[in-house]
Amino acid sequence: MKTLKGPSLHLAQFSDAAAPFNTLPAIAAWAAGLGFKALQVPAWDERLFDVRLAASSQDYCDELSGTLAEHGLVISELTTHLFGQLVAVHPAYDSLCDGFAPPALRGDSGAKTQWALEQLKLSAKASRRLGLSDMGTFSGSFAWPYFFPFPQRPEGLVDSAFNELAKRWLPILDACDEQGVNLCYEIHPGEDLHDGVTFEMFLERVGNHPRCKMLFDPSHFVLQQLNYLDYLDIYHEFIRMFHVKDAEFNPSGRQGIYGGYQPWADRAGRFRSLGDGQVDFKGIFSKLALYDYAGWATLEWECCLKDQEQGAREGVAFINQHIIQVTDKVFDDFAGAPVDQTQINRLLGIAQPSHQGR
Repeated sequence: MKTLKGPSLHLAQFSDAAAPFNTLPAIAAWAAGLGFKALQVPAWDERLFDVRLAASSQDYCDELSGTLAEHGLVISELTTHLFGQLVAVHPAYDSLCDGFAPPALRGDSGAKTQWALEQLKLSAKASRRLGLSDMGTFSGSFAWPYFFPFPQRPEGLVDSAFNELAKRWLPILDACDEQGVNLCYEIHPGEDLHDGVTFEMFLERVGNHPRCKMLFDPSHFVLQQLNYLDYLDIYHEFIRMFHVKDAEFNPSGRQGIYGGYQPWADRAGRFRSLGDGQVDFKGIFSKLALYDYAGWATLEWECCLKDQEQGAREGVAFINQHIIQVTDKVFDDFAGAPVDQTQINRLLGIAQPSHQGR
């Protein structure tokens, strides 16, 4: 068994125009002061990271790593979620995704997708230069608006959506393979890869690509009412990234999983800061230790009630308390005694071979 690494901090929800959240050196000093050991860097956030430069310049990557090392930090992974979202966008969401792309491309869905595909390839190259083996992303979605089968879905609609999704992602998976980087899809509502079944549908269509992996975030399974401990038993071999995020689901006579179009604070299912929700993190960390997960435990703060800085401060202690330092001893070794095969046979009542007649 292996002891997982952490805590790391996903910066997507923390970067801001105001100090200390507007530059990587400043946010690194702040995060190190709280006790984080790594930063998960969003490759799309130009305030913190230049993905094109990182893909081409080892000096730039070494400088970034050196800056973090001054604070006792490393980069745990790059994330590319906004790029991934633009790989596959249903027309209903096209204008809502305009903000994920440069202003000159807004309103041009084809141009946005081509730009995103290029950014993903650059991110894979940057990951290699930074010495990283895993990269997080979203799958995007064609079929999500049809997740509830009424009006009845036409035959072939879902197959066509997943065939096109695989067609678009396969070159990126190949590019990741060239760089020695796993592409970890966050299994997430709103994406076509939102549970185990949809991941399997995609995996089959990309030919069980060896770089097709998962980012595990149990909060999204609470909101779907999916058994995340069983999920770890089924899919542990694919899980290479882990977002430590809490959530709760409190259905009432007025609303359930779908949330009634209410804002986050008023939904039956909502994200919470670590320790404030219902996720069984003791069970999760135990499963991950059992299955030799050797990656990072990364705090992702999303809470409709608690301030993000309080969430980060409390999250460091929470993750540290849950990381299992795996043992290299068997607890009852003290009661054991050496035995040879003859003694084992005697204990089992196995007769010794007869030598009569020789």
